Amino acid sequence: MLYLHDVWVNWFEGEENSYNVCPFHEWRKEDGIELLDQVPLLYISDVLYEYIENDLQDLPKSLLESIYQRGFLRKNQERITLDYACVITNGISVLAIDTMGYSLPIRKSRLIPRQERLVFEMIEGTEPQEFVFPTNQESKEYHILSLPPDSMLGLTRKERQLKQLLMMALDQLEGTKNLEEMRYWLTEWDPDNYAMIRKMDFYEAWQSLYQGVSDGWSQAHEELCGKIIKGQPFFEKMWEIEQQPVQQNVYKRML
Repeated sequence: MLYLHDVWVNWFEGEENSYNVCPFHEWRKEDGIELLDQVPLLYISDVLYEYIENDLQDLPKSLLESIYQRGFLRKNQERITLDYACVITNGISVLAIDTMGYSLPIRKSRLIPRQERLVFEMIEGTEPQEFVFPTNQESKEYHILSLPPDSMLGLTRKERQLKQLLMMALDQLEGTKNLEEMRYWLTEWDPDNYAMIRKMDFYEAWQSLYQGVSDGWSQAHEELCGKIIKGQPFFEKMWEIEQQPVQQNVYKRML
């Protein structure tokens, strides 16, 4: 089995969508970076890689058995055994995972560029390992709180976080069934269609707003998000976090 050593990881927990597992250039000073003293490296098929990267389902039993207690975390000069942790690659992308003792890839992390290059060098001339897993499952369903990748394409970490916050607010708004409030927010987004909006019922207005903000991200998106979450402490805290200046290249020494 192949092994990597001294691997820096920035765990994102409970993420089923790969766009929320931030690449190295989006890591922040406040992120909890950890050092894996040793971790197995698995070269796997494209299908299995996609299954692990973009979902949160049980890993193949044979894969779990092959990596059992072969990964170690270095913390304060102590070497801590991880039950099921490894780095996976399909020869194109690289991902570190840790199940935290379960059978799901609960924690996921990208690698720093230097270690990604090392992964590709290590698997050169080898063939992907085969692991049996269910491939006849239904296609993954996306929804307002788990947007399809196309909706996040090209967005920065801040923009993705704010877009998810906006979607959380819209999901909450749908539950109120307050027609006048719904018309108000749609008018804020699309003031030119005020006359038409006044004729819409709640569902029509909500669908129109949701479809309007689903694609991309702009200053108009951010302004609407800032207004719609006012007075909601939990949402406001998330908003404040994303408005703080981000210190760039804080992990330059790792390169």
